[in-house]
Amino acid sequence: MTSWRLSRNSVSELRPVLSYPFEAAPEHGELCEVAPGVYWLRMPLPLALDHINLYLLEDEDGWWIIDSGIALGPTEEIWEQIFANQLGDKPVKAVVATHWHPDHTGMAGWLCDRWQVPFYCTQGEYLTGLVYTRATSEHFGWTNEQHQIRAGRGQVGADAARKSMGGAGHITRSLPTSYRRLEEGTRLTINGQRWRVVVGSGHSPEHACLYGESLNVLISGDQVIPRITSNISVSGIEPEGNPLREWLQSHERFLQVLPDDVLVLPAHNLPFYGLHHRLRYLIEHHEDHLLALEEACSDIAQTAVELLPVLFKRELSDSQIGLALGECIAHLNYLYHRGQLERSVDDEGRYRYLAVDDTLPMRLRKRQHQADTELPVQV
Repeated sequence: MTSWRLSRNSVSELRPVLSYPFEAAPEHGELCEVAPGVYWLRMPLPLALDHINLYLLEDEDGWWIIDSGIALGPTEEIWEQIFANQLGDKPVKAVVATHWHPDHTGMAGWLCDRWQVPFYCTQGEYLTGLVYTRATSEHFGWTNEQHQIRAGRGQVGADAARKSMGGAGHITRSLPTSYRRLEEGTRLTINGQRWRVVVGSGHSPEHACLYGESLNVLISGDQVIPRITSNISVSGIEPEGNPLREWLQSHERFLQVLPDDVLVLPAHNLPFYGLHHRLRYLIEHHEDHLLALEEACSDIAQTAVELLPVLFKRELSDSQIGLALGECIAHLNYLYHRGQLERSVDDEGRYRYLAVDDTLPMRLRKRQHQADTELPVQV
């Protein structure tokens, strides 16, 4: 097949116009009111991404906590400072999780037990969280090992993945033993304001965003973040999963059901305006990656490990390989299920992917023309 090399000066390097109404984040233990009765706070993370944004909603008789922080470092101490200094005479009355990841639910069980209050979460996130936070290396199994070998990591990589299984449980206090289910369209009335649940998928199974209709505020969790892109990953628990399809479908739907002028309160970086610009950029970003992977497979069949440099230009550390590989496989599964890649197993048990869509040269030319004629737009 003729190869039309896609210039890396492509749409994925462009940034849509976003505006940031707050110049800086609040200090740990401090609250910043971003809308009437809506408060922004930060907790540290021991990662390259060194923070998470959490939110408090003030009700007439108490406070709703949206996401909880990770169960490491000074998180508990900072929460106690907030309880002592920031809540006045009102107690916490509920804890809400946008999704199950440890930086969002790590302290949820502790918070619910401390205040003896209900835990709100979607069913998909609650059940997935129970599985991942209770898993140990004993649960790795032959299917997970096969998934790593199929990806091209070999036995050494499979053993490393086995050793890392169960990490979520070390940074998450025991999840609450019951929950109140959030679903698409669920409405919570808080301080006379209606908050509607808008569910996305892809980054996690059933991610709950909260849209304050009268305030025109969206608590977006990890579903929509400025400046960085959320990980969309396939794991050995569902090796044939297609989370990227769910992610793209969610973003297309968000364009229809949420206004562009909403104030977006993300889990990372700063609150921003420009939701539709950001959603379109994220869609284009992944479509660009899909096309680049398809192009890389046009001349010779490649493994997922061999294709990592197509998506990640920087050198990946050992701790980053798992998520990076999961994201690469998510893109490959999307193309495979759509019939644009074929997949075979080589003598070492690795999947190899080969582009089979005859429209690829035409699509590469079209994308290159767009890249050549579009001007960069600054954030």
